[in-house]
Amino acid sequence: MLAAERGAAANTLAAYRRDLESAEALVGSLTGVDRDDLAKLAKAWADLAPSSLARKCSALRQCFGFLVDEGWRGDDPSPALPRPRTRRPLPRILGHKDVEALFTVAEAEAAGDRPEAVRLLTLLELLYGSGLRASELVSLPLSAVPRDAPFLTITGKGGQQRMVPVSGRARQALSRWLALRGDKGRLLFPSTGKSGHLTRVRLFQLLRGLAARAGLDPERVSPHVLRHAFATHLLEGGADLRVLQTLLGHADIATTQIYTHVDSARLVELVNARHPLAHRRPAG
Repeated sequence: MLAAERGAAANTLAAYRRDLESAEALVGSLTGVDRDDLAKLAKAWADLAPSSLARKCSALRQCFGFLVDEGWRGDDPSPALPRPRTRRPLPRILGHKDVEALFTVAEAEAAGDRPEAVRLLTLLELLYGSGLRASELVSLPLSAVPRDAPFLTITGKGGQQRMVPVSGRARQALSRWLALRGDKGRLLFPSTGKSGHLTRVRLFQLLRGLAARAGLDPERVSPHVLRHAFATHLLEGGADLRVLQTLLGHADIATTQIYTHVDSARLVELVNARHPLAHRRPAG
């Protein structure tokens, strides 16, 4: 159902499978457990982080809803599951100077048209310039690359498609990479591995190496951190939250709203400067 009806990604399916199998290992088949069985999970999972516990419970609730809908169970015992309270952590971001340091090194290394260096520059441009997820970036087909319009066609989570802008800088990097990659199939970043494209793990490693060469702490740099930087710096520049939601491919704007907490000082300044009452003199 998750694959066929919701278009869930392979990584999502694997995570659900692990969560459901770990629950069955503790309480038995999910088609036959009752509320007392599920209540035992609270103790078994007591040492888990709140976010991990919430994820496991969410997988079980969705599974029981499916079992009831399909007629495999007559009741839904999921109310007995623990309900951890979680706070979405603020995203780790890079400052403007950190991003500049990454680009300085990447551009210098790509100056000689070495394929690996031009590829890394292209990856960096698309991560920070378009806010792509790592999985979206490494699996890009050649057909997604713009010809006339400055947009990429992205297939994101749940099979949802969206258009994201490609900056002039990124288009130049893409042109250089396309000229160097040669005829290597239908994927933009091909590889000899099973997936046929550059893996997320390899992308992670490449960025960590770039961070070290740029004098940054490699632990602070990852594909997702660059996506966060894209969102935060756009918001700093005055981007509308709904536009940002579309660019990031968030199904729920509540996910996008996390970025409003990152730069609270700028938001206060924005209200003081742009609100209609900002220039009205107080009475008295």
